[in-house]
Amino acid sequence: MARACQHPFLNVFRHFKVDEWKRSTKEGDVAPVTDKTLKCTVYRVRGSVSAGSYIQLPKTSTQSLGLTGRYLYVLFRPLPTKHFIIHLDVSTEDSQVIRVSFSNLFKEFKSTATWLQFPFIFEAGRSRKDLAGMIPAGTRWTCLQIDLHDILLVYLNRCYSHLKSIRLCANLLVRNLYTSDLCFDPAVTIAEARRAKLPVTPVPREMAFPVPKGERWHDHYIHIRFPSDSSETFSEPVQKSCSLPEAVLPGHVLQLLPHPVAFSKQVQDSVSLKVQKLGPTASRWAPSAPRPLPEVNLSCECSEVSSVGGPSGHCQEPFPWVDKRAAGDSIHISAQKPAVEPVAPEHTASQESFLPDPVLRLKGVIGFGGYSTKWALWTRDGAAVVYPCHAVIVILHVDTREQRLFLGHTDKVSALALDGSGSLLASAQARPPSMLRLWDFQTGECLSLFQSPVLTISSLSFSDSGALLCGIGKDRHGRTVLGPGQGGGAACSRMVVAWATDQVGRGGEAVILAKAHTDVDIQAFEVAFFDETRMASCGRGSVRLWRLRGGELRFCPVDLGEHHALEFTDLAFRQAQDGHTLYVCSRSGHILEIDHQHMAVRHARRLLPMQTPGGPLPQKQTFSSGPGIAISSLSVSQAMCAVGSEDGYLRLWPLDFSSVLLEAEHEGAISSVLISPNGLRVLSATSLGHLGFLDVPSQEYSVLVRSHAALVVALATDCSRGQLATVSQDHTVRIWDLATLQQLYDFMSREEAPCAIAFHPTQPTLFCGFSSGAVRSFSLEAAEVLVEHRCHQGAITGLVTSPDGSFLFSSCSQGTLAQYHIGGPWCRILRMAAANVVCLDSCPSPNALAVSGDSRLLAFVGPSKYMVTVMSTASLDELLKIDVSALDLAGSHLNSAMVVCFGPTPPGHLLVSTSSNMVAVLDASSGRVVRELCCVHPVACSSLALSGDGRFLLTAADRAIKVWDYLAQASPSCQVYIGHSEPVQAVAFTPDQQQLLSVGDAIFLWDILAPTERSPPGSVQGSPKAPPTCKASLGARQLEDVVSGASGLPRQQVPVPSWASPLQLGICARPSKGLDATCSTRRARVQPTTRPDSYKHFMARYKASPLAKDLSLSPAGDEQLHLKAVVGYNGNGRANVVWRPDTGFFAYTCGCLVVVEDLHSGAQQHWVGHPEEISTLALSHYAQILASASVQSSTALHCQIRLWDVQGGSCRQLISHHSTAVQDLAFSPDDGFLVTLGDYGDRTLALWSTATCELMTSVCLLEPVHGVAFDPWDGGVLACVGRGAVTLWLLLQLGADVSLQIHQEPIPEEVGACELTSLCFGPAPLLYCGSNAGQVCVWDTRAGRCFLVWEADDGEIGVLLCSGTRLVSGSNTRRLRLWAVGAVPELRRKGSGARSHSVFMEHELTLDGAVVSAVFHDSMDMGVVGTTAGTLWYVSWAEGTNTRLISGHRSQVNEVVFSPSESHCATCSDDGSVRVWSLASMELLIQFQVLSQSCLCLAWSPPSCRRPEQQQVVAGYSDGTLRVFSVSRMAMDLKMHPHQAALTTVAFSADGQTILSGDKDGLVAVSRPRTGMTFRVLSDHRGAGICTIQSTRKEYGDFRAEGMDLWLAASGDQRVSVWASDWLRNHCELVDWLSFPAPVVTEASGCLPPTLAAFCPWDGALLVCVGLGVHPEVVFYSLYQKQVVKKIPLPFFAMSMSLSPRACLVAVGFAERVLTLVDCVSGAVQDFAGHDDSVKLCRFAPSSRLLFTVAHNEILVWEVMSH
Repeated sequence: MARACQHPFLNVFRHFKVDEWKRSTKEGDVAPVTDKTLKCTVYRVRGSVSAGSYIQLPKTSTQSLGLTGRYLYVLFRPLPTKHFIIHLDVSTEDSQVIRVSFSNLFKEFKSTATWLQFPFIFEAGRSRKDLAGMIPAGTRWTCLQIDLHDILLVYLNRCYSHLKSIRLCANLLVRNLYTSDLCFDPAVTIAEARRAKLPVTPVPREMAFPVPKGERWHDHYIHIRFPSDSSETFSEPVQKSCSLPEAVLPGHVLQLLPHPVAFSKQVQDSVSLKVQKLGPTASRWAPSAPRPLPEVNLSCECSEVSSVGGPSGHCQEPFPWVDKRAAGDSIHISAQKPAVEPVAPEHTASQESFLPDPVLRLKGVIGFGGYSTKWALWTRDGAAVVYPCHAVIVILHVDTREQRLFLGHTDKVSALALDGSGSLLASAQARPPSMLRLWDFQTGECLSLFQSPVLTISSLSFSDSGALLCGIGKDRHGRTVLGPGQGGGAACSRMVVAWATDQVGRGGEAVILAKAHTDVDIQAFEVAFFDETRMASCGRGSVRLWRLRGGELRFCPVDLGEHHALEFTDLAFRQAQDGHTLYVCSRSGHILEIDHQHMAVRHARRLLPMQTPGGPLPQKQTFSSGPGIAISSLSVSQAMCAVGSEDGYLRLWPLDFSSVLLEAEHEGAISSVLISPNGLRVLSATSLGHLGFLDVPSQEYSVLVRSHAALVVALATDCSRGQLATVSQDHTVRIWDLATLQQLYDFMSREEAPCAIAFHPTQPTLFCGFSSGAVRSFSLEAAEVLVEHRCHQGAITGLVTSPDGSFLFSSCSQGTLAQYHIGGPWCRILRMAAANVVCLDSCPSPNALAVSGDSRLLAFVGPSKYMVTVMSTASLDELLKIDVSALDLAGSHLNSAMVVCFGPTPPGHLLVSTSSNMVAVLDASSGRVVRELCCVHPVACSSLALSGDGRFLLTAADRAIKVWDYLAQASPSCQVYIGHSEPVQAVAFTPDQQQLLSVGDAIFLWDILAPTERSPPGSVQGSPKAPPTCKASLGARQLEDVVSGASGLPRQQVPVPSWASPLQLGICARPSKGLDATCSTRRARVQPTTRPDSYKHFMARYKASPLAKDLSLSPAGDEQLHLKAVVGYNGNGRANVVWRPDTGFFAYTCGCLVVVEDLHSGAQQHWVGHPEEISTLALSHYAQILASASVQSSTALHCQIRLWDVQGGSCRQLISHHSTAVQDLAFSPDDGFLVTLGDYGDRTLALWSTATCELMTSVCLLEPVHGVAFDPWDGGVLACVGRGAVTLWLLLQLGADVSLQIHQEPIPEEVGACELTSLCFGPAPLLYCGSNAGQVCVWDTRAGRCFLVWEADDGEIGVLLCSGTRLVSGSNTRRLRLWAVGAVPELRRKGSGARSHSVFMEHELTLDGAVVSAVFHDSMDMGVVGTTAGTLWYVSWAEGTNTRLISGHRSQVNEVVFSPSESHCATCSDDGSVRVWSLASMELLIQFQVLSQSCLCLAWSPPSCRRPEQQQVVAGYSDGTLRVFSVSRMAMDLKMHPHQAALTTVAFSADGQTILSGDKDGLVAVSRPRTGMTFRVLSDHRGAGICTIQSTRKEYGDFRAEGMDLWLAASGDQRVSVWASDWLRNHCELVDWLSFPAPVVTEASGCLPPTLAAFCPWDGALLVCVGLGVHPEVVFYSLYQKQVVKKIPLPFFAMSMSLSPRACLVAVGFAERVLTLVDCVSGAVQDFAGHDDSVKLCRFAPSSRLLFTVAHNEILVWEVMSH
């Protein structure tokens, strides 16, 4: 481009027509969006990997922009919390291309002869050590002015010629690019320059940023000039005419900090000078010499405040963009983030949170049961009862109704037991694995916490002394546990475990004495009170007596005789004069008395529902016919027996069961009964959650607890009467007394469920909304329905009253809003708002509607989930519409509103919870953003509440409640409270503001412990408050800088910058040696680094192929293709093979598939689901779960981790957390946790619960880590290896919270400077680690030291496995070695003096590639090993052999051909190999290898060639040679060199006597394999590579041409030629020539798709072609009619094609990783997934029964079902 055309400036985007993408290219997530600051269209480039999304000018690297302007102006805005890169390729005058890059990924300046890397640092009041990293929030639009001339001259001493190319990589917004030889000042307009006669070059109008009238450019934007002193400067008089600002606030400072180099003083200043955002005066009038700039290096606790006072002390507020709508006077406001700036140091002061720690205390709970309602116990004195309320254990005093609460369980309590002395309480929780807690009952202290071997404990029983605890439940394999050797394994089997607990109260732990499995059902289990070694159990069809003796649990079944088929439900012991009697009850009404000593049934009675003539009491009758009373529980004392039955009756019987003494009827079935120790009271519990007791002397029944039987979904509090109303999914509405926590009323509706609830502010009236759309008004005095309204068509989602008692508002799921007048005695409807006013997607929520404290404003989410509407409560006029999606423009998803809540008035804040886990505080009158609370919860907040004085903010999400110090403007602190076992549905303050309520699984009442004092008036209004005290370690020079800057005046000298490496935030800094530190689980992600120099570290294979979005998948059972087999193993994966010798389970990965193979039969299963290449696998220790992880796909933010059910082969759960790839997976020894390790680009360690698949904790790592493993001897310890140290993590679990405590030990000096790349645990406490230098280090994990090192290999050790006294090591030298390490435990005692002479190598094998995966039998005698060559080997150390199990190509597979008999197939690859396979078993039979060449094409000789035993294959190579191989002799017969260029396709003639070959230059050569002579070369297609050659037979004279052969050639320029030939006579003539227009270049490949053609097998006169024309389609061309006769459209341009020889089917492969099967008769299309890359090859077998497809080196074999 001529230089004159570029003067005075050039608009790059306009000149190259970026919007058309013809002269430029885009990749990844690039989209035009409208920016509300600039009010114009900009381009947004975003992506999780910066290099994966970009805008590039020009389109290809072979072109050049030719821009000669000295300055490049980049108008852009970095996206917050992201990284971005700008690449400039600059050409010098000597034609050298230099790359200049700017990025916040770079930590320091780096330079080479061809590359300059400048770190882009965004300073926001942070210390210089912490400048590198992600962009903070609140970034502004920036004009980056780059002096290309000075950059090359200063840093490389070269002369600038022109700008060759530009690449703008994610993540940023870009408006435009300009080049010019003029140095513009973007802050000065042409009018200002003329008016003030300034000697500057004002910015052209089209380059200017819009500035609101009366405001300054520098208040909105940033100007960066680099190098900073390269431009011409202004005169001194102009500088004097401009006054400096009174005070300069150190705000967000963009600076470019390259490393200083040894240049002259002037040059060095230009290198180290940083560019800061100052006021307009300081920026516009920059002098020629570097001007002193103020700088304060403080590390503050908070980085943002909502507003700051300017120099004049006034609050600077952002001005929202107001859009006047045509309809009405409503105002639409797009909420903008405030311009956030840190305050100056002189204004900072300390501010501490006034929240006490803790600020809440759980006072009481309303609820009973949760997991089960059968556990309710008396205390020893009978004064209190103990029962579970979901995850809380409650001790309720019977007379005073006071509660003591035991907190600690994280899931529902499944069993309780209290010892005979009443001093020890045992509890178990339901979530597998079941955790047990032993409590000091008097103090409430948890004495012991341990994990049970039982999956879920369903019953606990203490011995009378408390020294023995027994529990029952299903074991981890789904069985019920009772002693070693007792067998079992049935589906209903149980496990019984006995613990010794006598040492627990003395500082000891509970010890397992015995455990046993049984295959019978157990419903109840009890330890005998008279002998703690004896127990009894009952269940379906069995009563067993147990005994603990010699560390074993043994049982003896009771002979039940005719009662052997009964279903027994409960049992109880009783002491009698003649011995001990066991009572057992059944669901059929039988009660058996069993002689415990003789193990025989003494009496059998049955209770039948028969009435006597004189009364209503049912009487006992023995062995009568008819249905009995189902007895669920019984309890026996010395005088009576209490029986609870499913008919709801509690009955008291004498021990002879002659008549009923007392009975009490309950509302639901009785689940548990228990007689008090004094025998005067009987406790009963029902399945509906009611708990009460019958007082025997007074014959009165008292209710202790009532509760909802399902999830509580909403609550409301009454201001005047101290009442609470709740609604539940059990279809009830209940009213409670907040003082006593007792139920006052309840209403039930069986047909419809209540959804929302609200109290009248002044009257005794309750309003309730139902799922039917009805809104009812209830009188609390008369306990009746007053009025019912049915104006809604959908379920009620919101219900709220105005505080002044005038209005009631309701909304429904159909989006309608209703207003009611409630000021009079009756509730009447006033008006209905138009449909779709409220968001249709909203769910019922207490915060769906909100009314302000002054009763003037109504807020709700609607009409869409992205909008919040504010209306007038009196008229329902729309006042505001706030677009919450604008709150996070940089997010990957649109922000949507969840719930709303008004704050106290004044100041009139509206709080909105969003889907991005943020709470936005908005001004309710203007809609502007006052402040934001980010990352409030891991999930979106479901409920909000703000206290009346504005001091406390409550947020609830999942099972946690957070209390925030709302008055803290800068960085509000919060406290987290747990206790709910299910998600919290609503939170609210009580009317007196002294307590708060939370509802979900139960109703929790919390005391607020903060002092009752109100905040100063106006403190809630967002007024400026002093931020926390800045903490800094200041040296003398720094202190001087701070003092000199305290007056607000600039310093006279620029501080010398520190060039030390910035402090990275990841895992917590390592403490002093010998000390540990607990890491926070909430860390900012660290910057990506380059890939470690370690083959062990996974690196995903690069793929340019995109993922298809819409597939035409057929319903299950209708597929025409079935994936039969996968040929190959992914040698690029790491630890991607699992094998369990005891079960035979064997799995490995191939591309994005998990292949499960039967090693005996070879049959395969294929688990499909991952979109990208699978990096690693892990099998749980109990072989129930297989975990697989794939790399991040282009359509997702995180990579997938799938948990598969091994038995069923289905995906149990999909989880994601890591951003790039997963390096390693490991299960804890008990399979309770899964740890996932990110690769070098992610550098995070995540811990998951396998039971709930929830992320327990996650930490960021400073350095890449190569491997992770759990300690098999201590499940709470895991180890990581990486650069310079071994890291041990200790799992600390407190309730539901899990944290990781870190301890690092450096590598000893004798090991040298190396990286640890592999690890495995040996016998406790040994840890073996392999290094990249070939050493094996042995660590004592208890002592935290390395005591032994030996040279184990010459290369990097990537695999280590240890079992007993043997260790296996595998390395990148292809060696697999077996070591005898039996002496290592003894060497540990010698400490640092240990020598490796006692460690010796037993065996060694050399394989075909670097070892990447290995799994061995526990004996280490045999195992399976995977290599980078794509081979899986079976290794037997005993025999010293290695056998190939799975084999595949290492590189791209280029062709698949079949033998005429279809007994064999052959493949060729870029690795230079030709492999012959057995088609029946897909086993490798023969391999022909040519070194240093790629085999690009292949053909098998036709059946007419010669006898079957003399079959040949011909292969074409990249050097232009043809080689003919004999399959029967397994040798090469002939080598020819007919081409100078690489071959692309080869084919035999129909008679097999001639070979036709084509190359990439478009030449077709004809050769004879018998003589090796090339006798003809056709150059008709010269200039375009030959894509296809096919030859077939024809009748002589067909198509008016001589010869018996008909063949075609297709070239990449969309031309197809058809020829008739008789090669014996050297005759060849053209039959037809097809030429089509070129299609549009695909985004996937960046080049034209191949031109593919084939003769139609079912109609020899037809040609079938793809890749021809401008549209993707299958073209049918008739050789007779000389025209296209049919077209079938395709979704994409084809990469491969194959025609079925027997059926009218066409298989087409696409670059979008999709295989499509087209029915040419009906035109039906079916898509099939499972490929990891472009489907480069499709080949039908001759019989049409099989279809082979290839994606890179993966070969998939499909069975054609329609054949």
